[in-house]
Amino acid sequence: MMENVTLQDLGIGYLSKDSTKWVAQHLNGVIHGGELTCLLGRNGIGKSTLLRTLSAFQPALEGEVLMGDTPLTACSDKELSQRIGVVLTEKPDVRNMTVAEMVGMGRSPYTGFWGTLSENDRQIVDEALLLVGIGELRGRMIHTLSDGERQKVMIAKALAQQTSVIYLDEPTAFLDFPSKVEMLQLLRNLAHEEQKTIFLSTHDVELSLQLADTIWLMEPNCLHVGTPQQLALEGVLGTFIERESVTFDPQTLTIHVAR
Repeated sequence: MMENVTLQDLGIGYLSKDSTKWVAQHLNGVIHGGELTCLLGRNGIGKSTLLRTLSAFQPALEGEVLMGDTPLTACSDKELSQRIGVVLTEKPDVRNMTVAEMVGMGRSPYTGFWGTLSENDRQIVDEALLLVGIGELRGRMIHTLSDGERQKVMIAKALAQQTSVIYLDEPTAFLDFPSKVEMLQLLRNLAHEEQKTIFLSTHDVELSLQLADTIWLMEPNCLHVGTPQQLALEGVLGTFIERESVTFDPQTLTIHVAR
């Protein structure tokens, strides 16, 4: 089932004993089910903080996040684990664990952390591996995989979790260019064909403009939301991208660097 995620006047940041550090306020937007949405913004603008807040890893400072019609704060930990999958930037540093075992950990919201996988659970794991195109790696040890293969394993783990929403923090960070393209194509296909709500942060601007259904461009206390074409024609993307030696073509959505 597709599920929209709605931000209503959201404020994000960090609480301490003596003060509140605001990262961004008055954020509004809808992440639509069945779409690939890419979050862009300069370093330090708050993309990771926004992802952590959407994932319920830290509380919102004001406003609300809705999962469908349900406030995030009204969901139990178990319900969140069955509705939200998260793929972080960090590489999984594990040994003596096979790909299938790692992906099988995605079933823990249903079996408990030490739960034994049923035949149905194992079938779901196999289906997740096939969806991301790594069925042949199921018996490989995690530490022997390439960066791209490890990232696919973590996406398969999120798929095995059978959540309607998947958040990814810089999923292409450690990949070469062909692997970056393949990864974003995979995520786009999963959103469209599996009807997932897929939302990711990235610095791969030009690839995002070519493959994302929707762009979220985060600026200080401002969130621009629209298709790549809409934000290009509004001039928002040009302002974000262009520098003295860098230009942006809003018609072709391409970036040009002067020699």
